[in-house]
Amino acid sequence: MSQQQFVIGQRWVSDTEAELGLGIVLETDERQVTLGFPAAGQRRTYALRSAPVSRVRYQVDEVISHQDGTTITIAEVMEQGLLLAYKGYTEEGDEHLIPEFELDSFVQFSTPRERLFSGQIDKYTHFSLRHQTLDTLHRHRQSAVYGLSGPRIQPLPHQLYIASEVGRRQAPRVLLADEVGLGKTIEAGLILHQQLMTGRVRRALVVVPESLQHQWLVEMLRRFNLSFTLLDEARCQGMAGLDDIDPSLLPDDEEIVIAEAEDNPFESEQLILCSLEFLSGSEQRYQQAVEAGWDLLLVDEAHHLQWHDGEPSASYRCIEGLSKVSDGLLLLTATPEQLGVESHFARLRLLDPDRYHDLNAFLAEHDGYEALNQRVQGLLAARDGSSSDVVNALDGALTDYLSEAELKRLKTQAKDQPGEAVGQAIHALLDRHGTGRVLFRNTRASVSGFPERKLHNHPLDLDDDDLMALSERPLDEQLRPENFWFEHRGADWWLVDPRVDWLSDFLKSQRGNKVLVICASADSAQALELYLRLRKGIASAVFHEHLSLLERDRAAAYFADQEAGAQVLICSEIGSEGRNFQFAQDLVLFDLPLNPDLLEQRIGRLDRIGQQGQVNIHTPHYADTAQEHLLYWYHRGLDAFEHTCAIGRTLYDEFEARLLASLTDVDDTAFDSLLDDTRERAEALRAQLQAGRDRLLELNSCQPEKAAPLVEALEQQDSDETLPAYLERVFDAFGIDQDEHGEQSWVVHPSEQMRVSHFPGLVEEGMTVTFDRDLALSREDMHYLTWEHPMVHGAQEMIAHSEFGNTALATIKLPPLKPGTLLLEALFVLHCPAPRALQLDRYLPESVLRVLLDPKGKDLSGALAAGKLDSLLQKVPRPSAQDLVRHARPQLAEMMDQAEALVAPKQQALIDDARTRVTQALSAELERLRALAEVNPNVRHQEIETLEKQLTDSEQYLNRAQLRMDAVRVIMTV
Repeated sequence: MSQQQFVIGQRWVSDTEAELGLGIVLETDERQVTLGFPAAGQRRTYALRSAPVSRVRYQVDEVISHQDGTTITIAEVMEQGLLLAYKGYTEEGDEHLIPEFELDSFVQFSTPRERLFSGQIDKYTHFSLRHQTLDTLHRHRQSAVYGLSGPRIQPLPHQLYIASEVGRRQAPRVLLADEVGLGKTIEAGLILHQQLMTGRVRRALVVVPESLQHQWLVEMLRRFNLSFTLLDEARCQGMAGLDDIDPSLLPDDEEIVIAEAEDNPFESEQLILCSLEFLSGSEQRYQQAVEAGWDLLLVDEAHHLQWHDGEPSASYRCIEGLSKVSDGLLLLTATPEQLGVESHFARLRLLDPDRYHDLNAFLAEHDGYEALNQRVQGLLAARDGSSSDVVNALDGALTDYLSEAELKRLKTQAKDQPGEAVGQAIHALLDRHGTGRVLFRNTRASVSGFPERKLHNHPLDLDDDDLMALSERPLDEQLRPENFWFEHRGADWWLVDPRVDWLSDFLKSQRGNKVLVICASADSAQALELYLRLRKGIASAVFHEHLSLLERDRAAAYFADQEAGAQVLICSEIGSEGRNFQFAQDLVLFDLPLNPDLLEQRIGRLDRIGQQGQVNIHTPHYADTAQEHLLYWYHRGLDAFEHTCAIGRTLYDEFEARLLASLTDVDDTAFDSLLDDTRERAEALRAQLQAGRDRLLELNSCQPEKAAPLVEALEQQDSDETLPAYLERVFDAFGIDQDEHGEQSWVVHPSEQMRVSHFPGLVEEGMTVTFDRDLALSREDMHYLTWEHPMVHGAQEMIAHSEFGNTALATIKLPPLKPGTLLLEALFVLHCPAPRALQLDRYLPESVLRVLLDPKGKDLSGALAAGKLDSLLQKVPRPSAQDLVRHARPQLAEMMDQAEALVAPKQQALIDDARTRVTQALSAELERLRALAEVNPNVRHQEIETLEKQLTDSEQYLNRAQLRMDAVRVIMTV
């Protein structure tokens, strides 16, 4: 076909930017054409031969508008010198003539019918990609692990169970209290991620101790693809433009001036992260955080919130105020009762002040839990015995807790199925257990998969002169002697420090093994890495807080590479936060921190679930020095190296003065006494914690029969190879370049031929991606692509909610049909605009209704499935396609009417089906909660009211749902 002809005054529409409205030709020459788009106030200049625009030709009976607002129904279309004019009549019957250059530019072509007849015809492959997108979106939203399958985590049953149980609640308010290393941060991230994906949460505030800010920031980004804004005082003032103001020029009422000069920084983003110290230390910032309002508040290290009856600490009052303006609340602590039952009550009081309003009442209730706990243990002990043992256990344990009818049923069942009867009895008690709905706690005793830890002690001898000189230095220099060596020997410390020679020899003896080295400061880490790499030829990398996130990623990736990567990664204290290196088994502690929590954090970089080997902890230290005393106190007093130590900080606070004094005391008698006292106190505390273990609560924190299907569903998604093939089609359609990076990874980056100015989730410099969960867990520099990754989910939303692919034209060879026969393929969706939080997509029985009509109105979709049809189609040049549609418009309009008439009777059936599904799902949960509320006061009345409203709203929105033509494809036989 000949090249399109442009004449000044013609109206065209952009194929790639339909939102610009109706365009008008302003200038044209032999090479270019310039269009103005008055509605958007934009101009575009295109190459004449490849201009991505379509000629707008309205037809008789269509309604159009003049620039002055006059609307007519077209009666005649006239053409004069390649320009069009439309004659028609207003509603009042007045005749008007509207030249095309006087048409109203504020029009949008979005429906398939409008776009098809205005000449906006997409590729036939884009139509099938749209169809696939609608299907995958619908299928994924109905998945049992929707919101849980995207994060970069291992599919661990206890974490998935808690995340699913809490994440599906509206405005959850719970305490996550798993032991150290079991993944409370992951559980909280999963809950938040699911709540964001389902629309239950839009704004969230995370409050953590100052030392954990960057760890949380990295964890949320790397594992959950959640970009938080980190707020501190400097950033707040910078946002207000006050960071360059000279404080001396401010009047006395400085805070008032600042408050008036800035907007609320907590309203600047949807996801905010800040420290507890920042909030509790500034009344102004605290008030701003309260005024901002939150859907979910998340607080880490909640055991630091001190409370005594009538005397709450400043940090407790701060969180209490925020909890009142937040719908949901997640509190995280590894030691829920470490500070006593009173502090435990205080945290529960934050979750539900109406429920936990009286300490004495709670103490009485708490005593009752222990009695119930013992009865459940009796049931568990009888489970493996005879049926009579089980019947006796049921009689003895449940008489006061279950109804007579329920108990009779269980005893009857126990005669044939004793194990099943015990399981049902325990679940009945778990549902009624007091704090079981608001408190979740898993322990290492109940969760398998942790490695053994082994301490390897490496004492290094100093000569008498060095030993004496070191003993005269301050304690911090004795523990971290880098500066001592420089001043004492007048040489660079790495040349004279015996620990460096030991490390060099150790690394050479461990060729082929990955080794993680952690030391206190970034300066020491950098110097050590340079020495090992340049002087000793050891493949090494460094990781510290002064590096950018990208530089840290590269260092971690180099260390993780099993073939050509670094043997050793040297981390600073802060630089190691938020990263896990469980592919390594050897950890070198180049120095020891005084804080037991920091020691556990260091070891935790390797001691994680998923660690495949024994964690070997190496401690090079100077013999007969403060270093050795601290090592012995940790090992012989706390047993902190080879076992997790939840009581470490408590013991440090209790023995701090004696410990600091004895570390530098040459008399070993005082230190030996300290070791004995520490060991005795540690044993007492562990016994106290063990006796206080709430095994009933632990049973309720992971129910295997509910967790197993979640793990299975996640593993099925991991093994599904649909996503890579789908993304290849998406990247091809939108002009995204991809290159093979490895067997299971790609490098993805923008190209000059991109269809859109910005592709969701794609950064300008490109990104390395993988679809393999195991590879993603070991290579944090790679993006882990799942159906929930922002790039994938964003691309799907962009396709589904735009006009992409909603029109197409192709040809096909079908011998039964004579050449020139037109077929119409139409896709229909049940359109139900409703708040995302209702999740009505979960209840819709079908994502897409498809029809394939021949000229007689017969539906051929059953004979020609979508996949089979796609493989037979051939493309048609756009100008030819536009000509065909223009000439066949009356027939195509009639066929679209027939398609709509064909599916219309199915609308009510789909709505009724969806209503039945939502009623069954929500009514069952409502019935359970109402019954549970009668025996368990932890079921908040607000939770029941919210569910009742959700049911009512869902039914009302579904009643207004309508089947809508989503896309249409014209197929001509040849």
